[in-house]
Formats: sequence, structure tokens, C-alpha cells
Amino acid sequence: MDTILVVDDETNYLTVMEALLGSEGYEVLTAPGGHEALKIASSADLDLVLTDMKMPKMNGIELLGELKRLYPDLPVIMMTAYGTVEKAVAAMKAGAFDYILKPFKNEELLVTIARALEHYRLIQQNRMLLQDLDRKYGAPNIVGESKAMREILALVKRVATSRATVLISGESGTGKELVARAIHQQSPRAGKTFVSVNCAALTETLLESELFGHERGAFTHAVAMRKGRFELADGGTLFLDEVAEMSPALQVKLLRVLQEMEFERVGGNKTIKVDVRVVAATNRELKLEVDAGRFREDLYYRLNVVHLHIPPLRERREDIALLATHFLRKYAQENARGDIHLSPEAMKLLLQYTWPGNVRELENVMERAVILCGQDRITVNDLPRELAGEPTGEPPKLDIDRFVPLQTPLPEALEQIEELMIRRALERSGQVQVRAAELLGITKSLLQYKLKKYHLTV
Repeated sequence: MDTILVVDDETNYLTVMEALLGSEGYEVLTAPGGHEALKIASSADLDLVLTDMKMPKMNGIELLGELKRLYPDLPVIMMTAYGTVEKAVAAMKAGAFDYILKPFKNEELLVTIARALEHYRLIQQNRMLLQDLDRKYGAPNIVGESKAMREILALVKRVATSRATVLISGESGTGKELVARAIHQQSPRAGKTFVSVNCAALTETLLESELFGHERGAFTHAVAMRKGRFELADGGTLFLDEVAEMSPALQVKLLRVLQEMEFERVGGNKTIKVDVRVVAATNRELKLEVDAGRFREDLYYRLNVVHLHIPPLRERREDIALLATHFLRKYAQENARGDIHLSPEAMKLLLQYTWPGNVRELENVMERAVILCGQDRITVNDLPRELAGEPTGEPPKLDIDRFVPLQTPLPEALEQIEELMIRRALERSGQVQVRAAELLGITKSLLQYKLKKYHLTV
């Protein structure tokens, strides 16, 4: 739903415009002057501003100038009852999308608005496409020659042309978002927006607002209306990462959107219809989550129309050398290091390592090696010690006789072991809570509860 801000110092005119545009399905915000309009623009997601030319304190040209300085792409249509060629030229030179004279026919105004909104959508889509290219996502950049990756790429190509919901499973770091973007870029929605949400990184309340948006005053800090990710992804693809971490209440709301393609913003009662393709991902076995009662069975079947499983890197070792070379070239170019190659000993070490962090870990290792190596060849000494199985300063393996005396009551002993495991996971994850929770096999919210329980700070 497009949001239009109407600015005019005549209150009656604002009422008329709100009724007219509202009846056409637009969301309408109003402001009695330029200063009020700038406040609304700073806190609301606007798609168009329709402003009067002649207003006290700040006229339309001055408001246009400020809007163009702050939001260069936002289209502005000027209205005036004092139409002259000079004013029209001034408005267009200042960056107005168009200029319309009062009184105008409703049809004329609506056509002008439709053109401005379409122009704005094209600008946004082009920007998103450029960002995607900059990030080098897409099927040509999914590196892999193993049988498993060839099968995945073939399935991506087949499923991309459909409207089916896709569920991508695999351990953390295997490249699930990369595959999701490849599906989007090979689909008829490629020219539209790709929006990503990490369901494990937000609390239930924040995730609900992030997905569905909120109305002004919906909660304490909701000072203005905000569109959610479903609304922003309209016409495109929404990627829900770590969907298994979603609360039961949000699972119900997600199920309704998948079934009806409609929802209400938090704190609102207006039904918003969207056309969004959903691609979900999880590092858990979702069917087991269903059997354990932690994930809705009906939602599972809605998401699991097409299932893509990405095997861990240790199960497709023929991809390790190819990936290492790819990341080596990438980071050598980014750091202006020229030609760098791996010594045979270093490559042997990469091939022998089990890669618990999968492709993401390999990429981090290669970036670090490029930065730290002092010559045009990466040797074993440029790689992290843990690749060779050397000690890295991590906590020692659990020795129950050492850490838990025999006379310790079982509940207390279990707590001591739990605290030790949490400390170890935090160190191994670099103090990143989401990653630590993954290592422990628990949700981020449960980990945060345990951190408070044991007075651990991150």
C-alpha cells in the first residue's frame, strides 16, 4: 500500500484529499504546513508528497528543496491555484515530479500520482538490483562442482520460475541466503525487491513489527507508521532466515499471510494485501521441531512445498579447493594485493579440516590469510592454528571429576556443566549470541535467559 503525504494550510482541503485518495486505496497522511511535513517525512515511510505551493512560514518550493536534500528520490507533486509558467518552471527546476493547477479534475490528479509512484518504484528497484550486483549474489557466484551442489543449482533453476514457497535447510554457514537470492534472481520477480529477515536476531515483539509493520502509537516507541518487510517485499521475495526460531503466536500470523496474502500492521485494523514469494531457511530439522510441538505442522507444510537441503562443507570436500581459490581472488582484489596463491601445504591443511562453520568459516579464514600474509604466497603459518589441531586457548574438554566434586548434588552439578558449556560456546562464537545459541542447540531467547541466570555478560 503506497503512502502519500498531503501538505496544505487549508484544513478542509486536507479532509477532501484524504477522502479522495483513501478511496483509491492509498494510505494518506496530512500536514498543515512545511515544518510539520518534514517531521512526518523523517519518521514515516513515504512514497509521494503532494504539497500546495503557497503556504505561510514555509512555502511549497522551500519544502520541496528540503525534501530533495533529505530524500532525493522521493517524488513531489506541486499544487497551486496561482498557476503561472514561471512557478511551474521553478518547481520543475527544484526537482518536482510534476505540477498541477487548482482546481483540477480528480482523474487528472490520480493519473499524475500513479505516474509518480511508478517512477519511484522503478528507482527503488534499480537501486536494489545495483546493491545485489555489488554484493555479488546470484547463481553464477554459487561456487561448487560437487554432485550435491550441481543438483542444488539444477533444482534452483527449476523452482525459480514457479510461485512455490521454498524451504532451505542446512547447517549455519552453508550459504542458505545465497541460494535464496539465486532463486529470486532467476525468477520472474528478479526486477522486484529481495528482502531478508533473520528471525533469530529479534525478540517476538520486534520481529512482529519488523514483518508486518506498525501504526503510530501501537507501542511506546512507535512515534510514526512503519511498513513491515512483507509490505516492502510486495511483488518480490521475502527471505525468512532461521524460521524455526519464530514464536507460536507469530507462526499463526505467518500461516495466515501465506494462505491469504493479507495482514494488518501492529496496532492497526486496515487489511493490507500483498503479492510476496516466501523463501524460508533453518539450520534445524523442522520435522523434528513439529514432532516436539515447537513448530506448527500446518505451517511446516505451507513452507515445505519445495525443499532444498544444502549439505555441510565436510560432506562435499571437492568444493573446498574451488571455494578457497574463489575467496582468495576476491579478497586479494579487495585489498589490492595482486596475485596471491596457496602453498601446497596450506591447501592440504584446508582439505583436511572439518569446517564446522562451513563456507562462512572458510571465507573468514581466507580473508584473514590474505590480510596477514606478508608475501604473494599463503603458507601454513598464515592460517589459524586450529586448522592443524593445535590448541587455541579454548576451555579444556569437560573433565567431570575436575569440575564437579563427587558430593555435588545433581541439580547443582548440571548447572555447573551448563554454565561451562555456555562459556565455551560464547568463546567459540566470538561472543556472538546467535551463533552461540546455534552451537548449544537452543534459541537465542533461552540463551539470554541463561546468561542472566549465571550472571554472564557479553
